[in-house]
Amino acid sequence: MTSSDNFVNMAVFRGDPCGIICLVITYMSLFYADYVVVRHLIIPSMSNTLWGAFNAVIFNTIIFLASVSHLRAVLSDPGIVPLPTTGLDFSDLHAGKTMPNMKDGWSVCMKCEAYRPPRAHHCRICRRCVRKMDHHCPWINNCVGELNQKYFIQFLFYIGLSSVYATTLVIVTWIIDPGIRDKHSKLIHSVLLVVESLLFGMFVLAIGCDQLSAILSDETAVEHVKKEGPARPKKSSFVLMQEVFGRGHPALWLFPLQFRPIEIDHSNMYHV
Repeated sequence: MTSSDNFVNMAVFRGDPCGIICLVITYMSLFYADYVVVRHLIIPSMSNTLWGAFNAVIFNTIIFLASVSHLRAVLSDPGIVPLPTTGLDFSDLHAGKTMPNMKDGWSVCMKCEAYRPPRAHHCRICRRCVRKMDHHCPWINNCVGELNQKYFIQFLFYIGLSSVYATTLVIVTWIIDPGIRDKHSKLIHSVLLVVESLLFGMFVLAIGCDQLSAILSDETAVEHVKKEGPARPKKSSFVLMQEVFGRGHPALWLFPLQFRPIEIDHSNMYHV
């Protein structure tokens, strides 16, 4: 099975109510921010200048990249461990007998009734084991794992960037055109946009710092909570970043349209 086959077979939309609500809130917030920036900030204050067109293009590009990276995080396979094609007998374990000795960090998931590789953990919402699982995020209605952490961090980056850009545009447009018509409407939308930008900006800043810390420490959030950080060979920060963002040029690490899935060999997964 190729990695592209794995992506198609395992990228399943989850019907978690909390996740679906968060998805709706995310896109409503993105579309509202774009509406306010274009309709109430750029058009009234900069419509007759190239500076207005420039800001409209840049902000909409950021929104587009945020949407693409979010969709990639939502629809990508986070690294779900495939179930065995034939049934495995775990009756002894269900009976309370000692867990068999596993080599190379492998373990048994009693919920999936399958073997799982090192650093894989079971998600109670996805109901599957996920390789290098960091956490289940309702904002992408998916787990953040080995194969989609890149898109999740890209989403955080572009949301943070759009929050800063939108807040800056609010300040600039009120300075250059304080006597605008329909001032009351612009004031209401400007306040709402700044509040939205501050809330989402602080949120993604906190989560983004946690993600980068987890990458550079080579310890996922699940491993940190469960204190399951076994001794691993020391890697440089650049190598750890490459494991998440790919081995392409660092300038492309924040480009969500590039898709180079990590190759995972499942051929020997159940020969442990």
